[in-house]
Amino acid sequence: MLFFNAITFKWYNTIRSLGFTASLSEYDKRKLAIFNVLNFFGVITGIIIPVAGIFNDDNLPPLAWVVAVSPLFISSLAIFLTGNKKHEAAKLVYFTCYPLFTALIYLIRIDVGIELFFIVYGILAVFLFQKKRNAALSFILSLLLYFVIHVLPVNFYSFSLTGANRGFYLFNQILGIFFIFLCTYLFKEENYSYLKSLQSINKELNQKNEEIAKQAAELQELDILKNKLFSIISHDLKLPLYALRNLFRNVQDYDIPAEEIKVLVPDIVKDLNYTTGLMENVLLWAKSQMSSNGVNAEKIDLQKLVMEVIALLRLQADAKKIYLECKVEAPVYIYADKEMINLVLRNLVSNAIKFTNEKGVVKIGATAMKKQLEVFVEDTGRGIEKEILEKLSGNNFFTSRGTSNEAGTGLGLMLCKDFLKKNGGEMIIKSTPGLGSRFSFILPKNNLVN
Repeated sequence: MLFFNAITFKWYNTIRSLGFTASLSEYDKRKLAIFNVLNFFGVITGIIIPVAGIFNDDNLPPLAWVVAVSPLFISSLAIFLTGNKKHEAAKLVYFTCYPLFTALIYLIRIDVGIELFFIVYGILAVFLFQKKRNAALSFILSLLLYFVIHVLPVNFYSFSLTGANRGFYLFNQILGIFFIFLCTYLFKEENYSYLKSLQSINKELNQKNEEIAKQAAELQELDILKNKLFSIISHDLKLPLYALRNLFRNVQDYDIPAEEIKVLVPDIVKDLNYTTGLMENVLLWAKSQMSSNGVNAEKIDLQKLVMEVIALLRLQADAKKIYLECKVEAPVYIYADKEMINLVLRNLVSNAIKFTNEKGVVKIGATAMKKQLEVFVEDTGRGIEKEILEKLSGNNFFTSRGTSNEAGTGLGLMLCKDFLKKNGGEMIIKSTPGLGSRFSFILPKNNLVN
């Protein structure tokens, strides 16, 4: 049964697509499909009616048999022309021959009850012709013949199928109604299918437009970040290098006492530490932009990563006598890009040290959730004002100096947000002025894709 249905469906689609060309629009193809289906039914009708007439022979006139078999030849010729890509010629044959042959039988004084077909021809001509002139002429021809037949007196006919074979007469009437219904149904279905295809295309276009808009916004943000990076590189990186160059030049050219050099070195080291951190941020950002994969996610031991960050920033914290406390007591794991999350933690802890007064505390910990882990960095620093917090929550650069006048660019926090977004996370900032701040982000414990 399934095989039979598959064969029937394939055969039906072959009939519908007869004469399709690449130059035809989707809507014209659907109209041609209706024309092909109607011609197929025309061929079937041209076979059934003569056969029915044979089994109900009531001495029909010879011309009645010609008209009865005419759908077979007219629709076959239309199918032949359509198959040869002569679409307008096929329709002209159909909408000229069918009305004329139908009218012919009435004009020779035979009433077989098929006048409803003139309505079918008129409706079809309007919908199926591509050229308006052909549609108008065919429509006028069908209606004209219909009215001519109806103004003829009843006693004009020498033979009426109503009296000779009422069953056959009713069959012709029902057949006319069936074709009117079939035309209406086919146009409704094709229009509905066409509208659905348009909706599907519009949906795809909207999705593509949204993707393009999203990509454009990302490119704009990337361009802003790139310009800021060049600004930083051209300005901020020069100062520490110039200071170091001037120190060595003075040592080379002048006999500077060791005590004076020791006085200059701490400020230069502080600037170099700032430069080192800045360069690490810039290089890692550049690497992430050039990488084809983008994010190299893996299972990360968070406790181990936090201890590495604390060891790296110990000197910065000791300079302000700030205590770095790891609150990750047991091995817990997150699934993310290790280099990116390492940079995020370094920046958050470094900022916490920067904005915390001497002898303060910075805590790095984690809160377990069902399938995720919240990583946080808390400090006992000066906190963040509401206006500044709003700026930090946006995508704008914001810079301010630390409690010991440490320099900053705001680039680190921007990169943190960018890297967290790439790893499916988001930064959450909470702060109370005078009491401290809490920066946190949530990442998955495992690879959710697999």
